[in-house]
Amino acid sequence: MDDARKEAEHFIRDEREFHLGALPTEQSHPKTAKLSEIIPADTSRGIKMLQTVDEDILPMARRIFKSREYHKLAETLLAALINGKKICLSGCGATGRLSILLETAWRMFWQNLFKSHPGLGKEAGRAQNAVISIMTGGDYALVSSVESFEDYQSFGRQQALEAGLGTDDVLVAITEGGETSSVIGTVWHALEKGAKVFFICNNPLDILSSNIERSRQIIQEPRIIKLDISTGPMAIAGSTRMQATTSELLIVGAALETALARYLQKMFPKEYRKLCGRKESSDKEYEKRFGRLLADLADSPAVSALAEWVETEEELYRSRNAITYFADSYLLDIFTDTTERSPTFMLPPFRKSGDVLVPRSWAFVKNPLYPTPDTWRHMLGRLPRCLAWNSALYRKLGAAEKLRRNSPKLDEKELFLFLIGNEDDVSRYSSAGDCAALVMSCAEYERDLENKSPVRKAFNICTVNFTRRVIGLVGGGKTREEKEENIKCFHIPCRLPASPLCLWDHLAVKLTLNTLSTATMARLGRVAGNWMVHVDITNKKLIDRGTRLVAEQCGLSYEEACYELHKTRAEFSHRKILPGMEKRSSVSRTIERLKGRKVSTHRSAF
Repeated sequence: MDDARKEAEHFIRDEREFHLGALPTEQSHPKTAKLSEIIPADTSRGIKMLQTVDEDILPMARRIFKSREYHKLAETLLAALINGKKICLSGCGATGRLSILLETAWRMFWQNLFKSHPGLGKEAGRAQNAVISIMTGGDYALVSSVESFEDYQSFGRQQALEAGLGTDDVLVAITEGGETSSVIGTVWHALEKGAKVFFICNNPLDILSSNIERSRQIIQEPRIIKLDISTGPMAIAGSTRMQATTSELLIVGAALETALARYLQKMFPKEYRKLCGRKESSDKEYEKRFGRLLADLADSPAVSALAEWVETEEELYRSRNAITYFADSYLLDIFTDTTERSPTFMLPPFRKSGDVLVPRSWAFVKNPLYPTPDTWRHMLGRLPRCLAWNSALYRKLGAAEKLRRNSPKLDEKELFLFLIGNEDDVSRYSSAGDCAALVMSCAEYERDLENKSPVRKAFNICTVNFTRRVIGLVGGGKTREEKEENIKCFHIPCRLPASPLCLWDHLAVKLTLNTLSTATMARLGRVAGNWMVHVDITNKKLIDRGTRLVAEQCGLSYEEACYELHKTRAEFSHRKILPGMEKRSSVSRTIERLKGRKVSTHRSAF
């Protein structure tokens, strides 16, 4: 029997815990089933089609905000703050990046409060460290997906150990599917140490419990409070970076803001209004504001601007050019979207400085104000939190032989090789049509026009060698028209109410960028129906997803599709990749081999 068949049979027989087709988040949404047919002909119509799935979040929000479990979460977070305990947010992939984003928003609130109220120095200094995050793979995984880490509960346990969780600390474990092994590992470690644990997922608990043993153990554990925030399938099948993480940002963000407002009211009753900027928002107000945000983004001015932005990026990529996003306030938000594009659509990941043997990424992210080390500290509000694990630890954690022999470099030194600061990077403007895009909120833009912010000036200095420049503005109503020559402005108008953690700003930027990147990739042919046919199978969940996609596209059984996918994978393992050549997706290659026609890529190299 050939090796490919052996590997396929092993996956079918022995990895049933990663067969996830029964989960709604892994299924096709009927609203977007014809996306790949609609969007090439009418970009705005395709965008509106994608946005209709965001509307599925509203009924969930209405249900959750009324639930006992949500109110228990807000109360427990408040108690932890009052008693000086840690609040730890744990996630993997998109939810890991979400966890870091919420930790950073928390830190930024207290750092800004200290600047405006220096008399609160001691309290601000203590409180800003109350919220921490665990990202599977450490902060390095913000930049590049860390292969296979999510498959190990032991890895999550080790990261939770390093976070120092103890009695009466709070762990909020966030997993879109509800089955991510590394996140589940953090749950069991936290319980063993006496922490209070909340488990938040985007699939119905009964379906998870019926199909996945590791999830059933969590669901049946009475010490864990579960929040089922499921909304159904994603706009792109399996792409939980979209509606799933939007739901998590809304719910967990609202709970954190509620706890923060109550904490400020208790600790500083006289100064509360000034410190918080407003009265505490009610649960109903969060639901109402989210509905208003969706309506604003689906309104004609926003859709038209977004469609123009999509078509601009599509033209860039078709012409083998690249885009570099520059930002200050929203740098982390942009990271979250651009990093996820690589495994979702099989795009070249971010490239380290000096690594000319791999293709440059289609999109990159930079801050025009600071050099790379300072950018990391400024963006996170703290020093980077990286892993420095060696082969002995991987062996102790039961890692596969591949990880033991070739331990990935995930430390701070490797992280700083990604030049996300204001250093000159010739590779980002090496093609004549390469583009620099400045992403700002309208409030930030207006401050800049009044010379109260140096971002625009720094952007102009950093992008002097780019032949094309654009500005993406999110929020606000009418704003002063951009007059500078050779700069196109895409303005996405929407109302962004002030809130302690800038929750509405983060939600608006996330929704905008998710739609932008997905619509662009769909117009480039990297979506079939509403399936991502160029997915990169870097872990067991993605092998299962790729198998189901091959089965659906080619009319095969799951078993036959799994074998054909492993056959292609084996073929690729013997194929030499030349310097600068982009990797091919085993999924798309399998489909084109079986159907006898090429799956659209629009470009094979960069």
